[in-house]
Amino acid sequence: MLEIDILTLFPESFFGPFAESIVARAINNDLVAINAVDLRNYTTDRHRSVDDKPYGGGPGMLMAPDPIFKAVEDLKKEDSLVILMSPQGRVFNQKMALSLVEKKHLIIICGHYEGVDERIREALVDIEISIGDFVLTSGNIPTMAIVDSIVRLIPGVLGSEHSAVSESFSGDLLEYPQYTRPVEYRGMRVPEVLLSGNHKKIEEWRNKKAFERTMKRRPELLKLK
Repeated sequence: MLEIDILTLFPESFFGPFAESIVARAINNDLVAINAVDLRNYTTDRHRSVDDKPYGGGPGMLMAPDPIFKAVEDLKKEDSLVILMSPQGRVFNQKMALSLVEKKHLIIICGHYEGVDERIREALVDIEISIGDFVLTSGNIPTMAIVDSIVRLIPGVLGSEHSAVSESFSGDLLEYPQYTRPVEYRGMRVPEVLLSGNHKKIEEWRNKKAFERTMKRRPELLKLK
């Protein structure tokens, strides 16, 4: 079973997203264990301080090293992977999700304020991950996104073993167009090939449409091949 420990200043923010839908079912079925850890539990002063002013001046506050070091050292196992959510990190993608789901234990550090003391990166972190070239208030929302992406890849989580394989970014192409009933809605009709029952032609149509959609919307994905 995959274990995920999330180090955060706001553990309550994870209760809602992880109490619904696919992630909740995965937890209830003992396919994944997710624990939101309050970093303030690893402080020693009466104010439960987790941040301080940066040396050399500058705006904002930095997350101090001591609570994060203590938390990681308390939770880390022999096979743990320590992740820092950071706008400076590698941009998350499906390939990375497939790699992370193979791990036994993930420790995810949610950055906050102006970032973290550099010694956290140097001594604790195995990989830094970003979800894009923009800045958010903290690493909580990015962590929710990557955990959702990882959990749905765990065998047994999705209803069909083929569901995760056929989704956008699981291969080199975006997902093909899909339709459900009714056959015609407001003058828009389901393509006849999907009604034909000819699975070979349907597969050919889907591959063609996936390529066309990728070429139109995300041509850089084709250039990376």
